[in-house]
Amino acid sequence: MQSQRLEEVESKPKSNLFGISLIAALAGFIFGFDTVVISGANLPIKELWNTSPWFHGLFIMSMALWGTVIGSIFGGIPTQKYGRKKVLLWIGVLFSVSAIGTAIAQDPYTFSFFRFIGGLGIGVSSVAAPTYISEISTAKTRGRLGAMYQFNIVFGILIAFLSNYFLQGFDGQNDWRWMLGVMAIPSILYTIMVLSIPESPRWILSVKNNRAEAKRIMLRLGVEDPDAYISTILESDNKQDSTPKSSGIFTSRYRVVLWLAFLLLSLINGAGSILFYIMLRKY
Repeated sequence: MQSQRLEEVESKPKSNLFGISLIAALAGFIFGFDTVVISGANLPIKELWNTSPWFHGLFIMSMALWGTVIGSIFGGIPTQKYGRKKVLLWIGVLFSVSAIGTAIAQDPYTFSFFRFIGGLGIGVSSVAAPTYISEISTAKTRGRLGAMYQFNIVFGILIAFLSNYFLQGFDGQNDWRWMLGVMAIPSILYTIMVLSIPESPRWILSVKNNRAEAKRIMLRLGVEDPDAYISTILESDNKQDSTPKSSGIFTSRYRVVLWLAFLLLSLINGAGSILFYIMLRKY
């Protein structure tokens, strides 16, 4: 009896849920890194290309923010259509291209274009990565695994400041190119690591209707009873499809929750505004 139980335990695949979630959450690290690393290039590129304050602020420095807005608004479309893993992979490609492109840019227009590309990656990652993590995690682990994305954003900000500090004076007038180009290292590593993670089983089940593949991935993630979990997902999808549009999230039932979320995001964005002000005033 004991040997039979031992065989059953050994036959179960070991869960690597944390490692898979960490890889997806690394998109947050590059998010934070890309957001702050521009601080080291602010003054050098302004002097290099001799642009006006209006052009420098609205076009060059803000281009990544415009990309972030567009990416966050429309990022859900490819995430739902093509799958979470494919989008996470292309996010890594966008970050890599942006890092290399801005580092070798010879004029403000090329520089701004590649900054916009990086901004798109930031915006889409804010949609795809949390969605992926929430879908592969269990009810017990969803909170702490989802928080890794936010932690990595702050960690990326810290590393970007340290990177700029240590690269200052590295190559004279081209310091800023190294500061921006170094982001290609974590971006490429992230892209390679994304190749090893599975697709979201919920997306495969809900969009591709592939029950066997979804079950296989759930076993890899350590789900103890994948059949019961699949039934729960299908039941939830059917209930969502049968729910009238008039009873969606913008109803009195969710009014308090929506207001709390709105206020929380306002505080977070306010902190970000202060961070950008301090960051740019320093340089």
